[in-house]
Amino acid sequence: MSDILAPQADRVMELGEWQQRWQENRIGFHQPEVHKMLRMYIDEVVAGRTGVRFFFPLCGKAVDMKWLADMGHSVVGVEIAEKAVQEFFQENNLTYSEEAVPAIPGAKVFRNAEKNISLYNCDIYNFSASIEGQFGAIWDRGSLVAINPQDREKYSALMMSLMAGDCRYLLDTLIYNPELYPGPPFLVPDDQVNALFGGHCAVKLLQSTDALSDRHKAWGLDYLLENIHLITPQ
Repeated sequence: MSDILAPQADRVMELGEWQQRWQENRIGFHQPEVHKMLRMYIDEVVAGRTGVRFFFPLCGKAVDMKWLADMGHSVVGVEIAEKAVQEFFQENNLTYSEEAVPAIPGAKVFRNAEKNISLYNCDIYNFSASIEGQFGAIWDRGSLVAINPQDREKYSALMMSLMAGDCRYLLDTLIYNPELYPGPPFLVPDDQVNALFGGHCAVKLLQSTDALSDRHKAWGLDYLLENIHLITPQ
């Protein structure tokens, strides 16, 4: 492990802490608009295909999901906080159903009436391709950067198992000095993205943007880069 990762290597967020953040509405990571990087690179991800199945790991109540469904794509998300899932449907005025998932004890799946958005309320590591098959696209914003650093290899293996042969995986990562902020969101350097996915996939850095805002300065950060990667099976 490279030294730069050392300050955050042992940091652990329990699932209950994420649920607590939603209960208390401490969700500064939620964005009320469609993410600008998804808008910018949607053509790169869709690549001329119609009706693409998108996977959203740790989806929260991302408005991006409805945006994609309205375009004719379908979305499957996984989120540990049931409140986030319910708020997604309520805030978008979507009628939804709720049912148990026999293959995952304790899990529920929430679906809109059109059945083009299915959100699983469970631990992401209990989800697998046996539940919903593989996907033509993955939008990973705030997921790899949120999971516990020690789980990254397990996480990347899961993501790769969910990728269909034509999958295009858009990954958003953050670069900053981890001595100044404990995370989450955590630092995920480019060389680690390559180490996690490069053995089985092509990894292309699409853009690196200065993303430092007043919110991040309040965390104590002096710089913050947002990096967007496109990962494709090879």
